[in-house]
This record gives sequence, structure tokens and C-alpha cells, in this order.
Amino acid sequence: MAEAVNGEIFKGVPCVRLSAGRYTAVISPLYGASVWRLRDEELGIEVFRYSEKVSAKQIDKAREIWGLPTLYLPNRFDGGLLKTSDAEYHLPVNEVKLGNHIHGWVHKRAHDVEECRTDGEKAVLVTSFTHSEKDEMYSCFPIDFKITYIFELSDEGLRQTVRLENKSSKKLPVSICTHTCINAPMTDGGSLKSLRLRVPVGERCELDGRCLPTEKLLPLDTKDRRYKSGAMRPVLHTISNDMYTAETGELDGEPFYGVVVTDKNTGYRVCNEVSKEYRFWNMWNDRGHNGYFCPEPMTAMINCSNLSLSPDITGYQELSEGGCFECSQRFFTKK
Repeated sequence: MAEAVNGEIFKGVPCVRLSAGRYTAVISPLYGASVWRLRDEELGIEVFRYSEKVSAKQIDKAREIWGLPTLYLPNRFDGGLLKTSDAEYHLPVNEVKLGNHIHGWVHKRAHDVEECRTDGEKAVLVTSFTHSEKDEMYSCFPIDFKITYIFELSDEGLRQTVRLENKSSKKLPVSICTHTCINAPMTDGGSLKSLRLRVPVGERCELDGRCLPTEKLLPLDTKDRRYKSGAMRPVLHTISNDMYTAETGELDGEPFYGVVVTDKNTGYRVCNEVSKEYRFWNMWNDRGHNGYFCPEPMTAMINCSNLSLSPDITGYQELSEGGCFECSQRFFTKK
């Protein structure tokens, strides 16, 4: 029986707990509607980076590297500049070392709970954040918009749908990503050495020393093909912004648009299926020795609005007033 509990105290913070099938999820509307925990209770799989010892205060200091935070606008914009078809915006340079704006601010805002309910064997949570003149970022990004997250937990796993709506007469840039922090090891008592990551990559997006695209798309080399074959070890070595175009792979002989993490010792898998709006994968693991790694699905390239490449290549989109953009993904486990 599915269950949805709003206001349950988790790490001292009111959160929402969803339960359905063998899965339990904890989501924190106050902390950007990030998924703080997703667990397969039956198989003993901790999907997202999680620690009993880590406090809410510690998570708050580094929201991008715990659980499943959703980012708008994700990754880097050169010098904070964001050019749309009808304006220029200058976001604060919060990555001072490289001179970029990084990751936006939506994941740092409290979200409203619009729905928390069960629907048969499914638990549902809907949260939203509305950006308006009340927000401190409005002075540099004066575009009214609403972003809504729909979480659905069932025996098929956790599905997240992101809906972005333009409430302004200005063009609204579209780029969305989740900074997906996969726990390492992912199985209770598991081994880091047994983890393997498969990503259906197409071409490598070359980045410069400031982690910005050079606008060159390169053929896959030997290392890149390890992602495609599923031979990539995602931890115990450094992976720093390996960015690729996305292709369709396979799962158990069927077409699959997403990534698969396998624990070779048990055969257990964590699968992340994404909608076709996610056109890129960016891999990062925080030097590889911190208990997690991030296969990040992105709807658009890094620095997308400022590139000279066609939007057909970069994935960059804009919404007119009243326009809406949606993308979705699902996390589930398999034996």
C-alpha cells in the first residue's frame, strides 16, 4: 500500500516521506525539493548519496552534492553572462576560480507543497517554486517563472517530472539538469571496486580549462568507449566533467535511453531512464573518493545560450510568455 506523509521530521527538518512497493523516498521541499533519500528496502540499495551521520546543516552547505537536487539554470555560464534572443542577463560569478556562474538558485529556495497524496499503489508529491520580484535574484534575472516538480513513487521506482512555465513577456531560457548523486557503494556492505557505469554516449563535447565548451564535438576515444560498453569504474579515480551527447542504449536487450550502474558482485543495478529532452550527459565524481558519483542528464550544453552553435546542436530553447517545457526521468532498481 502506498503512503505519502507530509511534515515528517527527517534530520530535524519537516520533509515528505513517500512509500510504495519496495521503495521509500524522502523529499525536502524546504531545501529545493531535493530528494534526500531513495532506498530499495528489499534489495538493500541506497540509490542517492546518503549518510545517517550527515546533518541537514551539512547538506544545506553543499546542496549540489547530496541526494537528487534539480538545477535551473545548471552548470556554467561564462562570466555570468546569459544571452537570450531579446536580452542579456548578468548572473553573479559564484565560481570565482574559473570566473563562471554555476548552477543557478532554484535548488536553494524553499518550494511550496501543492499536493501530497496517494493514488492507489502510487504515492505522489507536487512541489513548486515561483520566481518573482520578491526574490533577491530578480535584480539580475527579472523574468517571472514557475517551476514545478511532480514526484511519483510506485513499484516501478521514482519518477520525477519537471515543468517550467514562463510568466513573463520576456523570453525564458531553458536548461535543466539534475545533479544526480549516486551512492558509492550503492548496496549495503557493497564494494567500490565492483561498481560499473554504462552511459550511451555519442560524441564528446570538448571543454576548455574553465570547463566551458570549445564548440568542438569529438569522436569517442578508448576511455569514452568504456562508458558506452559499461566498463567504466565511476569511483576510485577522478572524473571531471566528461560531457557527451546522448544516444539510446539498451537494458536487458530492449532500447533504453538512460544510464545503468551495476554492482558486479551482486548483479544489482540502479537504472536512470530519462526523457528525450535530456540530450547530454555530464559525468563528475568529486575526485572519486567521497562516496558518490554524478551521471548528470542535461537538456542543454554548458554555457548553452552564449554559444555560436545551432540550438539543434546545443539543446538550448526559449519559452515565450505562457510557454511550458517538460522533461522527466525515472529511477529504479533491478536484480
